[in-house]
Amino acid sequence: MSRVVLVTGVAGSFASQVARRLVDLGEDAGIGKVVGIDTILPDADLDGMKFVRADVRTPVIGKVIAVEDVDTVVHLDVNPPQRGRIGGKELNVIGTMQLLAACQRSSTVGKLVLGSSAAVYGSSPRDPAMFNESLLARNGVRSGFPKDIVEVESYVRGFARRRPDVIITTIRAAQVLHADVESPLRNYFSNPVLPSVLGFDPRLQFLSLTDALEIFGQAVVHDRPGTFNAAGEGVVPLSQAARRLGRPLVPMPRLGFASAARRFVRAMGSDIPPDLHRLLTFGRAVDTSALREIFGYEPALTSEQTLDEFAASLRPGILTAMGLSTRGSTTAGRRQ
Repeated sequence: MSRVVLVTGVAGSFASQVARRLVDLGEDAGIGKVVGIDTILPDADLDGMKFVRADVRTPVIGKVIAVEDVDTVVHLDVNPPQRGRIGGKELNVIGTMQLLAACQRSSTVGKLVLGSSAAVYGSSPRDPAMFNESLLARNGVRSGFPKDIVEVESYVRGFARRRPDVIITTIRAAQVLHADVESPLRNYFSNPVLPSVLGFDPRLQFLSLTDALEIFGQAVVHDRPGTFNAAGEGVVPLSQAARRLGRPLVPMPRLGFASAARRFVRAMGSDIPPDLHRLLTFGRAVDTSALREIFGYEPALTSEQTLDEFAASLRPGILTAMGLSTRGSTTAGRRQ
């Protein structure tokens, strides 16, 4: 029987890419229909996806699930605040609560795929070298998006206890770094100069768009219950990332860095969420062994290769003139 997949937040750049990927997989992968929901129309071509204008924070979501006979829900409407879109706790947490209530009442929903974030681990000087899925945040999740994602996952665990018949896959992804996908690090790295914290060189990880789409596609098509970290292999220190991008760092004192960096970036016509300062101070790295060994997927691109792809998309002529090399690499993930 063909799946009917509901994707939330499809006006977002990443969610719209996931929805189109599922449409492309189509009947050959057992997907009969993809329904996208958001409060505004996606900028991208709907291209075979049925769009429903609705707010995930309202009971309308339950009616959409019932009318469309949805059996698989991909929840991607959990994001840091983005320019031009409603953000913050109300959308992330209240929207998730309303969606889970609708799924709990539904007799057709049998799978939930949650697009979570490695931000659930926070960022602090007490962090381990690598977070695996069983570890908890040491600090840095008291406010902002990290706190939202911790609450979202707690509600999903509660839903799992109430509906043990529903297969739940939680993907704790590092930030997808791609020119076409809105993310805090994409916006930060796109600035001509990069504010940094004096005396700190945080370790960063990235996930390529190709790998992210493959992971979510496999989570929908196959049964992969559990929680999985997702990131390209390896880490990239901020200083190295800046060199590879050809962006000079502007060191600032740690005290007051969050507000100073945000004012600095806004002066250049961009913006970054206020909680990004902890990642830019202490960094974060996650262990992806479970993704490879249990989920069955090995990312094709390392964090460094993902950064190189992103660098090539930023003014390639200027970057070439500056001598920034990018490595050739495959973009097809390996299925296991």
